[in-house]
Amino acid sequence: MIPFLKRYFSSLFFPVIWTLVIIVLLALPGKMLPNEAGFRIPNFDKLVHVGLFGGFVLLWGLYMTRRTTDNHTLLRAFFIFFVIANFFGYGMELVQKYWIPGRDYDLADVIADMAGAGIAYGICNLRLVGDVITRK
Repeated sequence: MIPFLKRYFSSLFFPVIWTLVIIVLLALPGKMLPNEAGFRIPNFDKLVHVGLFGGFVLLWGLYMTRRTTDNHTLLRAFFIFFVIANFFGYGMELVQKYWIPGRDYDLADVIADMAGAGIAYGICNLRLVGDVITRK
């Protein structure tokens, strides 16, 4: 699975587009969000946040594996993307609170963002660095 992801998703295009998708989705006004009474899954938005920010860290990590084979540089880059994702998630919640109509700050969303980033950070450390070591 990881070689497939590296082959097709390690170009700069994918992490940049994913970052823009996150910004657009989290900046949508509240009235544009679907509110289907029959299709209500409790805390589904938290799973979305985990996926968004996990994808952010994973895609930027995949991009970095194409740029360098030095393990120390990769580990540092993965950690930097993890930290950026945490600040990005928190910042977007503040943007929602103060500038997006119909949206508000939710600490549970911030925690979900951090969880997704943390899971992807772990995957990057365990799987991507291991693949780079075997590639040398």
